[in-house]
Amino acid sequence: MKETIEKALNAQLNAEMYSSYLYLSMEAYFKSINLDGFANWMNCQMQEESAHARKFYDFINQRGGRVTLTTIDGPETEWDSPVAVMEATLAHEQKVTALINDLLDLALDERDHATNIFLQWFVTEQVEEEDSVNSVLQQLKQTGASEGGLFLVDRELAQRTFTPPSVTAA
Repeated sequence: MKETIEKALNAQLNAEMYSSYLYLSMEAYFKSINLDGFANWMNCQMQEESAHARKFYDFINQRGGRVTLTTIDGPETEWDSPVAVMEATLAHEQKVTALINDLLDLALDERDHATNIFLQWFVTEQVEEEDSVNSVLQQLKQTGASEGGLFLVDRELAQRTFTPPSVTAA
C-alpha cells in the first residue's frame, strides 16, 4: 500500500471514530431532554460509525499497512433543539461524504484498484446515510412546534435497530 493511501485511510478511520463520538454526544443530549427514541436513533448511528471505523482498520491491516490512531477531538455537546441536532447531523454526513469522495479520488489518482473497490461500499453507504438523516429532519420540520408531532417522531425513531454491516461487504 502506498504511503499516501495508508495515511489517508488512517485519517478516515479517525474521522469515523469522531463520527461515533459525535453521535454518542448527540445521544446523551437527547437522553437529557427525555427523547429516548431520538437517543436510540443516535445510538444506532454511533454503532454504525464504529463499524465503519473497524472496516477501515481491517482494510488497512489486510493491505499490509499500519494502523496509526490519533487524537479524537471532543464533539459538540449542546444544541438548541432536536431540529438543530438533525441539521448538524446532516451537515456532518455531507462532510463525511466529501471525505469519502476525496479518498476515492486519491485511490483513482494512485491507481489503487483495491482501495477504489473498498471505497465503493462507502459511497453507497453515504447516499443512504444522508437520505436517512434528511428523512428524519424533514419529519421534524413538518411537525413544527407540535409536541404531539415530536412525540410521534420520537416513538418512530425508538423502533430503529442497529444491523452490523456484512463481513463480506467491502
